[in-house]
Amino acid sequence: MHIGIAGAGAIAMGYAGFLLSHGHAAHVWSPSGKSVAGLLKGTPLTVTGAIEGEFDPWICSSAKELAKCDVIIVALPAYGHRMVLDSLVPHIDPHHTIIISGHLSFAALYLAKRLSERSIEIPIGVWNTTLLTSKAQSSTHIRIGAIRAKVDMAVLPVRRRYEVQAICVALFGDRFLIKDDMLTIALSNLNPQNHMGIALCNLTRIERGEAWGQNTNVTPAVARLLEGLDRERLGIAAAFGKTVRTIFDHSVLSHGVSGSSVAEVYANLAQQGKDPVGPKDINTRYVVEDVPFGLITTLYLARMCGVEALLHESGAAILSACYGRDFGADNDILPELGSLDRTALTTLVVEGYPVSMKDVM
Repeated sequence: MHIGIAGAGAIAMGYAGFLLSHGHAAHVWSPSGKSVAGLLKGTPLTVTGAIEGEFDPWICSSAKELAKCDVIIVALPAYGHRMVLDSLVPHIDPHHTIIISGHLSFAALYLAKRLSERSIEIPIGVWNTTLLTSKAQSSTHIRIGAIRAKVDMAVLPVRRRYEVQAICVALFGDRFLIKDDMLTIALSNLNPQNHMGIALCNLTRIERGEAWGQNTNVTPAVARLLEGLDRERLGIAAAFGKTVRTIFDHSVLSHGVSGSSVAEVYANLAQQGKDPVGPKDINTRYVVEDVPFGLITTLYLARMCGVEALLHESGAAILSACYGRDFGADNDILPELGSLDRTALTTLVVEGYPVSMKDVM
């Protein structure tokens, strides 16, 4: 199967390596072109870690060329989603399927809204996190740390969920747990809360570019913050009538590690040799992606359902003050959805935007 991948960072290239190692064809589009310069010169993509090998993904020069693939995976930071989706929209037809990995800030709703203006409906799959963890060793070498055993997913519109799940399974194996809708997915992504807590409590290490073990430095104090953030997220989910995985569920399903406390979970990970180096750049995605597109979205939902989320609110405000910028203003997707109340949102995440039935497959 020919699969398009929008993005050329470590996660996108991890997907390319996975797909190529399982007999599929991977077509990669880098919007800036910087990440694929070496590949265009003929240097193979070297993948180590959970997958080993050298691969030659096809490099696309534009969104139009990428759209020649029937299935497209959007795999880049959320601050690039709107630009990439806007570039793809003119070239999308009803036969396409798009998967957003991992989904943040209701980007799928934004895409569906734009396509509805063209009287087009496609199934859009959303994952609560990335299928794998990966870090770039160089522009042509990535190291895959882990391939997740299970990933939560939903589909817009919901009635097309099983066809997209079948595609995901055909590409990546039986790893996908279907959830009722993307609102559950939005409330199932633990990365924004966990990354905020870890980054906030280690900000000087990050700013100084120190080498530090991320899991080792989730000390009991940091772990209590993560537990508090998790309780807030679970409270918001409950207010919407949703049951989502806890931070402990996530640890078991994603890493196969359990513990009686978050501190114990992270200590167990470190003892097993799973202690990746923490961010060493103040512009880490833990902050510049996860705060505006993760935390701000969580707060949007908290206000919608009338639940207080003091730790999320304070964390976003403190990091905005530390960085001297309004991270809430960086979100370029939520404002495009217009003024939505709880009823409108819960309907949209199930049905999507209406289009002319003659144009719907």
